[in-house]
Amino acid sequence: MSSLNFIGGEKGGVGKSVAARLLAQYFLDKGLPFTGYDTDRSHASFTRFYADYAAPVVVDSYEGLDRVVATFEETLPDGQQASVIVDLAAQTAAPLARWVQDSDLIPLLGEMGVAVNFWHLADPGKDSVDLLQRLIDTYGAGPNYLVVRNEGRGSDFSQLDDSEALKSALALGARVVTLGQLHGASMRKIDRQNASFWAAINNRNGADSLGLLERQRVKTWLRNTYEMLDTLPL
Repeated sequence: MSSLNFIGGEKGGVGKSVAARLLAQYFLDKGLPFTGYDTDRSHASFTRFYADYAAPVVVDSYEGLDRVVATFEETLPDGQQASVIVDLAAQTAAPLARWVQDSDLIPLLGEMGVAVNFWHLADPGKDSVDLLQRLIDTYGAGPNYLVVRNEGRGSDFSQLDDSEALKSALALGARVVTLGQLHGASMRKIDRQNASFWAAINNRNGADSLGLLERQRVKTWLRNTYEMLDTLPL
């Protein structure tokens, strides 16, 4: 089975692009084929860090989004289908929902054996709770909901954990996972390098190269994250 992964959360600053980059590195390290799409016109960080695997796409264009699904018609030499990662920019929920619903996308991909995953990157704030409820109200039963408590954006998720929105999501089979925090200085160095996580671990040259223990912390963070990703329908 392959998967279509919409990495969202709707508002800015909740870690969507970091999650997209992590999923891309996971697929690479596991030897799983994938194609990435970046909908952020201003920052395009997914494309910047994984330029060989991701391309920009216009989310408010049906023609652009149709390119995303066309990927699943392409069979690779070994008979596999590539999975797809879509890094959603902030405030893209409305045009995406119109396209999904007008195209009857979720039943179509279900018939093709493609898992549709809506990732909801959450910080501890009330906005993330309200936006999760909106996501559930929009799509209902059918797709997989992956609620990610991003500790890189805070640690007290009691507001989310106690919410009716999360109860509604769990009733639809949502998975709730935690993305641990990577030490901030290391992440800033990786970002300044415009490097994939693999490149950052293996690059020993330059002012922003990671030191021995920084590389070890990134490896540990990736290992723990991969253990979490192993539990998801990817």
